[in-house]
Amino acid sequence: MTSSPEPGEFLALLSEDEVADLREIGRLRRWDRGATLMSEGDTSDWALVLTSGRVKVSSHTANGNEVVLAIRGPGSLLGDMSVISGEPRSGTVTALEPVEGYVVRDFAGFLNDHGRVAVLLLKLVVGRLRDSDRKRVEYGAFDTTGRVATRLVELAERFGEPSGAAVKIALPLSQDELAGWTGASREAVSKALRTLRDRGLIETGRRRVTIHDLQALRRRAR
Repeated sequence: MTSSPEPGEFLALLSEDEVADLREIGRLRRWDRGATLMSEGDTSDWALVLTSGRVKVSSHTANGNEVVLAIRGPGSLLGDMSVISGEPRSGTVTALEPVEGYVVRDFAGFLNDHGRVAVLLLKLVVGRLRDSDRKRVEYGAFDTTGRVATRLVELAERFGEPSGAAVKIALPLSQDELAGWTGASREAVSKALRTLRDRGLIETGRRRVTIHDLQALRRRAR
């Protein structure tokens, strides 16, 4: 089922006519939870516009450790850099839950025919680079608890559902994946979550987190 695109994501920035043109040249596909949509190192001629569900974008270090680069949701554009540059995929995209999206094979042609969209894509790419720079600063300046708090705030702002004074997040991430997203060990992330629980900021369950004090969590993230 198609979901509303996240604000600021690729699909949310397009006009109704641009969306219609994109869907006309695309093919709707569905993937189950755990499926690999794209593989790091592969070369391919198609991009994907996600219409529902969430995925993780990850890469592996030389010693085999997984590093989670981003979590993407409805409206996200994936695989565009490889299509445009002709270079291999820079990351692996894995479904965190059932997902669907439009596979667009002539994405470069679509951009040639829609100059405004090409400019929008450039702005998105700049935003990704800024986000990457911000995370590198976090890794050097924040402790593990601060980085975990930052990721939880991001998830709450993007995917959280209000529940009274709290915010609930259906978290399709394991602790190993959260560790890969924060640049820390699983043990360090487990300790950070325990610290946040002991302070009454969060409550954790199986693949879910309830944030009881989002403002205090933001302060801890800083």
